[in-house]
Amino acid sequence: MGEHPSPGPAVAACAEAERIEELEPEAEEPLPAAPEDFDPGNTGYISTGTFRSLLESHSSKLDPHKREVLLALADSHADGQICYQDFVNLMSNKRSNSFRQAILQGNRRLSSKALLEEKGLSLSQRLIRHVAYETLPREIDRKWYYDSYTCCPPPWFMLTVTLLEVAFFLYNGVSLGQFVLQVTHPRYLKNSLVYHPQLRAQAWRYLTYIFMHAGIEHLGLNVVLQLLVGVPLEMVHGATRIGLVYVAGVVAGSLAVSVADMTAPVVGSSGGVYALVSAHLANIVMNWSGMKCQFKLLRMAVALICMSMEFGRAVWLRFHPSAYPPCPHPSFVAHLGGVAVGITLGVVVLRNYEQRLQDQSLWWIFVAMYTVFVLFAIFWNIFAYTLLDLKLPPPP
Repeated sequence: MGEHPSPGPAVAACAEAERIEELEPEAEEPLPAAPEDFDPGNTGYISTGTFRSLLESHSSKLDPHKREVLLALADSHADGQICYQDFVNLMSNKRSNSFRQAILQGNRRLSSKALLEEKGLSLSQRLIRHVAYETLPREIDRKWYYDSYTCCPPPWFMLTVTLLEVAFFLYNGVSLGQFVLQVTHPRYLKNSLVYHPQLRAQAWRYLTYIFMHAGIEHLGLNVVLQLLVGVPLEMVHGATRIGLVYVAGVVAGSLAVSVADMTAPVVGSSGGVYALVSAHLANIVMNWSGMKCQFKLLRMAVALICMSMEFGRAVWLRFHPSAYPPCPHPSFVAHLGGVAVGITLGVVVLRNYEQRLQDQSLWWIFVAMYTVFVLFAIFWNIFAYTLLDLKLPPPP
């Protein structure tokens, strides 16, 4: 082999797998492999025969579903070779697009026994399986999630946001002495969390308005949707991704109001909620045959009816005679901003379970579109109000 040859791709991949094992001692142990035995030419590939021998000798160390995935990977390569890096990625819980395509090509082994057919599961296992079928369209992803999920960390983002919204609502209800249609109270808009067009220079208001709701009828539906849709999505995709979609919807909602309904204030978390729900519904429609959740047509209809009722309530309230003229009631445009984020950024996030978003061209296209909109809205807020000589309601 020479005195000191430079390490080939297989050696580097093996070293990376060993480094990951050292950093995560409690994680599942990768299959041991000696690159000089399996890839003597340092080509970066190993034969499918060698690969199957590895599986047979170390199958007791693998989750049964992960073994199925590996067999599907072997079946997908008609040329008799498997990329060693794909193998290491699998054992390190890192899956590339090429790996996903290989698995889909060898998917016939995975259809031998669906996760839904497994018996004797505990309550927590049935809950995890239920969440997998609610959110993921591919059996390979459902099995992967079922084996990998540890509830650590729990879905803290959606739970924390929901608890804060309820806490702020109760505090305002006690201080104002009003829980239904709080927005009609003369002191409601004086709260420093509400977005108000006269105070749009206070940048925190573009985000903190989610903690103020028009009334219990407004808060109730948002909380229900956040818990029924947001929590399962966070369990599958993680707090970072779901939090990103939620916050992007919130900011897009307030900015959309500042551009399209310039004289109105904004309250409520509907921008973030509608971003998550619309992304989830769009993902179901785009993967209709693969989604195996029960009564999906009926449940989609119920979700759309609830969203329509909430949107109708917001439109009615916006044009209802204001309790504090000349300032109108809060705008409904934030709902539309959330939907726009959900069917763009949100869909890309939900369609790429365990995939690197930065590898998706659509992700960068929608990020660029969102960035352009945010920059446009910022310049609009700086210059348009003055150029249009718009008469704004007085500050609260």
